[in-house]
Parts: sequence; C-alpha cells; structure tokens
Amino acid sequence: QVKLVESGGGPVQTGGSLRLSCVASGSLDSSYSMAWFRQVPGNEREGIASIYTGPGGSSYYADSVKGRFAISRDNAKATVYLQMAGLKPEDTAMYYCAAGRWVADHLGRSEYNTWGQGTQVTVSS
Repeated sequence: QVKLVESGGGPVQTGGSLRLSCVASGSLDSSYSMAWFRQVPGNEREGIASIYTGPGGSSYYADSVKGRFAISRDNAKATVYLQMAGLKPEDTAMYYCAAGRWVADHLGRSEYNTWGQGTQVTVSS
C-alpha cells in the first residue's frame, strides 16, 4: 500500500554532512514507524534510526550513529529525513528507508515490510 522513495545520497568527504529524504505515497497512519537501514556488500542490513509517526514520536538510534545522525519526520509531507553529520568512511553504504506497522523491535529488519530502493552514500577521506 505504501511506496517509499529515497533521495539525497551521494559522495561526501569525511566530516561532511548529508540529508537523506524518504517520501511515502499511499496512506501512512499513526500505527507506522519509519526507519533507516544501511547495507554494504557482504554485511547484513543494519537498522540505524527509527521514528514513530504517531503522537509522542519516539526515535531510536544504533550506537554507531548516536550523536551524529538525527531522524525526523514531516507528516504533512509524508516524509522522513535522516540528517547525517560528522560522516566517516565506515558510514559508506546503501541507505534504505523502511516502513512498518506496530513496530516493537524498532531497528529490526523483520519489523518492516515496505522498503525503498535505496540511495548510495559514499564517504571518502
């Protein structure tokens, strides 16, 4: 029902910033959480940030990005953002937006059943 399209990725130098966007089409009611995952070849897809779209809007972060990345939402625009700062080469990955309903394990892959196609972030020194 919900379709997701990511944008904002690209090449960036170490220490730089990027903002990723994920626009959702279709209905996105207050039962949804939205999340950002990332994946590099040979590794599992890793949940890095999640936000509940309903009242109270709790957010969650992986330890690897705490203090550097911030997830936010604009429900009126059906858009979630990932503001990334202090980027490191180890942040290089394909970044995916995801949506799921009634999420309990907020950074768990199995909680999300709708995925975007990904946007590549490449951090160089």
